Amino acid sequence: MFSMFVYTNNYLKCGIVRVSHFHEREYKFSTRAPCKYSFQPAFVGTHDLIDRRKLHFQARGSKYHKMSSQVMEKTESNVAVEDSLRDLPLSNSYETAMEALSSLITRQKRGTPSSVGGKYGKFDRMQMYLKILNLEEHIPELKIIHVAGTKGKGSTCAFCEAILRECGFRTGLFTSPHLIDVRERFRIDGFDISEDKFLLHFWDCWNQLKEHVSDDLPMPPLFQFLTVLAFKIFVCEKVDVAIIEVGLGGKRDSTNVIKEPVVCGITPLGMDHTEVLGNTLGCIASHKAGIFKPQVPAFTVHQLSEAMDVLHEKAHELAVPLKVVEPLDHKKLEGSKLSLSGDHQFTNAALAVSLCKCWLQRTGNWEKIFQNDNPESNMPEAFLRGLTTAHLYGRAQVVHDSSSNCHFGSAPADNSSGDLIFYLDGAHSPESMEVCAKWFSSAVQESKQLPNLSSSSHDVESMKEVWGNGYIQSERGNTNESNKISKKILLFNCMEVRDPQILLPQLVSTCASSGTYFSKAIFVPSISTYNKVTSGTSAIPSGISNQDLSWQFSLQRLWEKIIHGIEGDVVLDESSKLDSAETLPPREFLYEDASRCSPADGNLACSSVISSLPLTIKWLRDCVRENPTLRIRVLVTGSLHLVGDVLKLLKR
Repeated sequence: MFSMFVYTNNYLKCGIVRVSHFHEREYKFSTRAPCKYSFQPAFVGTHDLIDRRKLHFQARGSKYHKMSSQVMEKTESNVAVEDSLRDLPLSNSYETAMEALSSLITRQKRGTPSSVGGKYGKFDRMQMYLKILNLEEHIPELKIIHVAGTKGKGSTCAFCEAILRECGFRTGLFTSPHLIDVRERFRIDGFDISEDKFLLHFWDCWNQLKEHVSDDLPMPPLFQFLTVLAFKIFVCEKVDVAIIEVGLGGKRDSTNVIKEPVVCGITPLGMDHTEVLGNTLGCIASHKAGIFKPQVPAFTVHQLSEAMDVLHEKAHELAVPLKVVEPLDHKKLEGSKLSLSGDHQFTNAALAVSLCKCWLQRTGNWEKIFQNDNPESNMPEAFLRGLTTAHLYGRAQVVHDSSSNCHFGSAPADNSSGDLIFYLDGAHSPESMEVCAKWFSSAVQESKQLPNLSSSSHDVESMKEVWGNGYIQSERGNTNESNKISKKILLFNCMEVRDPQILLPQLVSTCASSGTYFSKAIFVPSISTYNKVTSGTSAIPSGISNQDLSWQFSLQRLWEKIIHGIEGDVVLDESSKLDSAETLPPREFLYEDASRCSPADGNLACSSVISSLPLTIKWLRDCVRENPTLRIRVLVTGSLHLVGDVLKLLKR
């Protein structure tokens, strides 16, 4: 479908001329520079090109203001890109690009083998793709920080990006997966790459690779393509530093074509992706240590001995100076708070601080910025700004739903609706589920300090804080707090390759140890599918006909066993309501006494299966609209797909 791309010689010169705070670098490109563009995507015939204006611009250098992480103006080159792309055809649309990306998915669901043809192995293919795009010689210029791990690698990368941006550098950040829109994977200076710039780089990358497709060298699978695209974006945008998060494992990950990183990091390790990485911590650690490069410094955090022994062994083999970082002392924050919530973030923040200090020292920039300051002394002010402003979607993120306060007709009185608060964390491993449970328990106990958001202009600004940084900042206090009826709801789904018999008990027991108990649990299928890439504006079905809910019903059975202390392989009555959930539960479901719940009798007061996530969100909103005294706190977890789907719905 996407093989009929028309390749022309309409080139577009590279988008931004970077003006570094400390130095300017000259880039000497070969004849076919990686930042000259050809974009004629699918379905464009030759006759369509006759009257089309040639797209050509020279990006203009612009002074680049730093030290303010909250507000950044568009650069002149952004305006140039937007002006130049305005006349692109509809076939260049973002949704067309998403369809093209979807065509690169080589497996229908996680856990099934990938079917990539050709005679070359993954890394041979990656090198060939980079050569086609003329990127090989330019990757070292990105001065990369490479980060692997099981838990916290996204947070660590986000902290690194924010710190170095606050130090005055032009940053590129590549993370995965995305939650709402694929552009989240590519950040330039703290912002997701713009839609126009994404299309610019995407179609050029696609067209060049498509020109070289053969039986021996097929188009790259999705993650390989996105990795190559990240390198292309960062080279063309002339970033000073690229922070690259490993996708899966390390040794065999597509990002491991990086030969000369400045520094490497390994975040906390645990049991995840065992079908690929092995079923022991030692095997997993061996894969993660695969990003180590000879004599390149590396940092890690405290690990279990089985993992730490492997990391030290691999480091010794490659003469890698490996240092173990202690969790960050909160006193070093000088009264400020980490922008990413949870005690575990002190470990991730400490690792990020060490990686950034090492990067600054190895690139010769520490002395230029901090002059004679000792790297081991007090935390530099720029580091503090980075640690307190970094953001990452879907990890320990709190969102007050403002739509539940929307009314139609006459203007309502203040506080005429209840509160609907979402706590979102994409935990999907036993270790991360424990961390998630501790964070949620702590967050709901501290929630009296959070604002009671309504529809005022002040709240619009508060929502900007939520979406920008994943937490709420407000000086407004709560009213009528003691009159609220509080309900804690679990909204859960996980992929079938996960083990809910470990995840759900871990969640329940950890919450209970902190005195946190769920009133109800709702099990829903995710909207996102493993075999389709969607954007933030893709259509969302309100309901799914003939949806297979067998997995959700199995999760519900497990939940009922946990809540009622049913042990062993006891099978609940298959004729009960467990397999005959209504489309939506009645409003009374929220208020039913759990003591009346008797799964064996088919009386379920503790859980529900709902066939549609959009209907679930609407139902929750309707509940709080109808009862001003109700406060519902919803923990969304078990799957990053589910978290992303909820965020997408809440943003609309």
